[in-house]
Amino acid sequence: MSELLLEARDLDAWYGRARILFGVSLNVKRGEVVALLGRNGAGKTTTMRALMALVTERRGAVTFDGRDVSAMETHDIVRAGLGYVPEDRRIFTELTVAENLEVGRRPPRAGLAAWTQENLFKLFPNLAEMRERTGGRMSGGEQQMLTIARTLMGQPLLVLLDEPSEGLAPKIVEDMAHAILAMKKAGLSVVVCEQNLHFAKAISDRAYIIEGGRIRYEGTIAELEANPEIRDAYLAV
Repeated sequence: MSELLLEARDLDAWYGRARILFGVSLNVKRGEVVALLGRNGAGKTTTMRALMALVTERRGAVTFDGRDVSAMETHDIVRAGLGYVPEDRRIFTELTVAENLEVGRRPPRAGLAAWTQENLFKLFPNLAEMRERTGGRMSGGEQQMLTIARTLMGQPLLVLLDEPSEGLAPKIVEDMAHAILAMKKAGLSVVVCEQNLHFAKAISDRAYIIEGGRIRYEGTIAELEANPEIRDAYLAV
């Protein structure tokens, strides 16, 4: 896991006159799961949106898969292999599970195993049982799984997951953790934006902590476990 896949350097971002990010820098290696931790309003979602060029007022450098994507439009960043699962899911409620997945389909990437409906149904068995159910008739956890599966149909190299465990039942959270670890085993890199430290510890190799729009900590999950002062300062409610 030595090769960098994503690197952001000195990201600043604004919404109107409100500056949200202050020089955020982070990186993700191939086949790595990285947690971006922080309280509500710390800047986690804005960081992901800045990486995806969904924040128009931003500056800084973003390199992905060896290419400078700082000036690219969002759709070109997605085509380059960076997938994004927003917190609000945004599924097509009138389409079935199978139809939602087809919307996300892109051709396989050279040298990589393709994500298909069938292997996604193995990754998310709940979805296999409701292929013809419309998105509007699914629970929040089922919709979250569908959104991730639809993103994987785009054949990404790295997926940004914004609060994947929020508001879900414990069993669904457990299933989500198993799915993310399976994605990693398949060679995918993942960045998980989370407040749930227990969930992040179960799936992540490394963690960043953001507070007030600035990165306050970077290290392995084991190092974070051994540092209660950091956890209390930036993650305690």
